[in-house]
Amino acid sequence: MHNESYKTVLKENTAELIEKKSRFIAAVMPAKTEQEALWFINKKKKEHYDATHNTYAYVIRENNIARFSDDGEPGGTAGLPMMEVLKKEGLFDVVVVVTRYFGGTLLGAGGLVRAYSKSAKMGVDAAGIVTMITVKGYAIECSYDVFGKVKYLIENNDYILESIEYGEAVTVNVSVRTEHGDRFLKDIIDVTNGAAVVKETGENFVASK
Repeated sequence: MHNESYKTVLKENTAELIEKKSRFIAAVMPAKTEQEALWFINKKKKEHYDATHNTYAYVIRENNIARFSDDGEPGGTAGLPMMEVLKKEGLFDVVVVVTRYFGGTLLGAGGLVRAYSKSAKMGVDAAGIVTMITVKGYAIECSYDVFGKVKYLIENNDYILESIEYGEAVTVNVSVRTEHGDRFLKDIIDVTNGAAVVKETGENFVASK
């Protein structure tokens, strides 16, 4: 796992552009693996089997993969401009498919580059950009008499309260930005006078609020 933060898209979404009667439909989705990206591309090709072109670009953090296709458009007029949009936005773990239904008027190379770039950007904007940050998970087991202080500490800092389990003691599951881990552990010791049991539950990525 790369530990640094990165930018990706929030959700799957589409956007449509009409340019000289040609329809450009941009579909964007978060994809953590190349398999996910290829699945999405194939799904769109099936959905738009009657389209003139289904071009695509994707960037995957795992193994540093970046690929694109013009799908029959003149070289460098579709996939590459879409890839440039993803790079300019600094996005990873993302796939964009731009489907074109030809409208009868040739756009020329410059027109195609502009149309595919604009479509990809509209698709990305529709999907929304988020920054993913690394967080460490902690399970804090504490007694009911200090639970209020623990909860107050979490809610009044930039820690993320995931869940609370009530049993003999209370277990509070929290996500903390990796770089704040030491501060968090010190805070827990301070508010519970060292009476809480803290276990690490692994690292993960979450969307920064």
